[in-house]
Amino acid sequence: MDERMKSEITVLQEISSAIVHERNADALLNKVLDVLNRRMGMLRGTFTLLQGDTLTIEASQGLDENERQLGRYHIGEGITGHVAETGRPHLIPDIRRDSRFLNRTKSRDSKEPVAFICVPIIHLEQVVGTLSIDRRIAPDTDLENDMALLEIIGNITAEAVSVAQKEHEERENLLEENRKLRRMLAENPGEMVGNCRAMQQVYELVRQVAPSDATVLIRGSSGTGKELVARAIVNLSPRREKPFVCLNCAALPENLVESELFGHEKGAFTGATGRRIGRAEAADGGTLFLDEIGDLSLQTQVKLLRFIQERTFSRVGSNAELRSNVRFLAATSRNLEELMSKKLFREDLYYRLNIFPISMPDLSKRKSDIILLAEHFIEKMNVKYGKKVSRLSTPAINMLMAYHWPGNVRELENCIERAVLTAQDECIHGYNLPPSLQTGKESGTELLPDGKASFNTLVDSYERELIVEALKRNSGNMSAAARDLGLSPRVIHYKIGRLGITPEWYVDGE
Repeated sequence: MDERMKSEITVLQEISSAIVHERNADALLNKVLDVLNRRMGMLRGTFTLLQGDTLTIEASQGLDENERQLGRYHIGEGITGHVAETGRPHLIPDIRRDSRFLNRTKSRDSKEPVAFICVPIIHLEQVVGTLSIDRRIAPDTDLENDMALLEIIGNITAEAVSVAQKEHEERENLLEENRKLRRMLAENPGEMVGNCRAMQQVYELVRQVAPSDATVLIRGSSGTGKELVARAIVNLSPRREKPFVCLNCAALPENLVESELFGHEKGAFTGATGRRIGRAEAADGGTLFLDEIGDLSLQTQVKLLRFIQERTFSRVGSNAELRSNVRFLAATSRNLEELMSKKLFREDLYYRLNIFPISMPDLSKRKSDIILLAEHFIEKMNVKYGKKVSRLSTPAINMLMAYHWPGNVRELENCIERAVLTAQDECIHGYNLPPSLQTGKESGTELLPDGKASFNTLVDSYERELIVEALKRNSGNMSAAARDLGLSPRVIHYKIGRLGITPEWYVDGE
């Protein structure tokens, strides 16, 4: 056995051993290149992966990171692209004398003759990448033999290259998913959910005002998500790392609001057993959010106006003047203009607050967002309660869309929480929704005096669910649905007419 053959056997033994023991695809490819470098006098070597119509370098020897980044080829481009396109190996005896060699990595400047060998890597009859080396030319160099050896190495490493290709695709998919999430965050700042035109306008206003320190007045009915807007503004502002302090003015007795807002000294009033700093002081450097500001008394409004104008205040029971550098956000569900006409809200405070108003639409005006919000809350409640609810039934969707949602998004969240808790499978059915959605003017029924749906209403809801699911399973065929449910054709026709079900909607089984 001559020395060449011994050397080739050694190369194959070392590579085979690496394939058996190395589980990490990238590490294995680099070990293969290391063996070729030590045993074959390789100058540079690369494994490329085919992604779409582009070849990118996955592993290399003799190239720095910048040179690796430059090594990108389209199918059919240069020698590497040609090998990937044809699935046949290629040999260039001297890269200095062949114009097809692109030197894309800019790593070859040798004046000595250097050969370039590139072979395809084929897995399950598909080209998944290439293996290439630069080879020094010596008197005893047999390039054809080297190319045959490289083809063998390409064949035995094909599985590892395929794994690396899949891992690369998974990384790219994760990166793309992250990019999509970032775009979604940019489009829907904070935790707000919705794509209707009114919400898109809200997102745009949030993005416009967030970088500034302007006072913002957020208006909208209770439950529309005014605090989420405030948090979105803070998250996109330069103060996002600073305190965000909230105070609900309607949640406290009138005589405690001022103390909560500005703090108090020991002995300022009965029960003041020690000094306490207020929300305005705690928010220094950050953002102060006052919810339901329309519920403030006139006396507190005067002190708040001074604070907004001067950013100075005094604790209850003290004459010492304190300063606090805060960004001021406010929200209200009340009609401030009507309160002003009744002398219950100061005009000067109103104009100080109304510098940049943002109005949140009622959920009844966001019909296109109802199912999107419902699915968002299903995911949230799945995590909270360890459930695996994945979809809404057609009757449940119809009920959600028909309801008028006086409690807005907060009421929808509560409904979905109840439905997820009561769901017995992976679907929320109509009968999982609260009684308030089982009834209403749309269905011609009303709630009982105790606020519960009547027995007949609940039975109708359950029957409608069963019949609709049977129609979906049988592509809208009433006779087949009747057999499925063990009903006669006459009975199912009667119930379909009484419950207002349209079989034609389910012809596709959707």
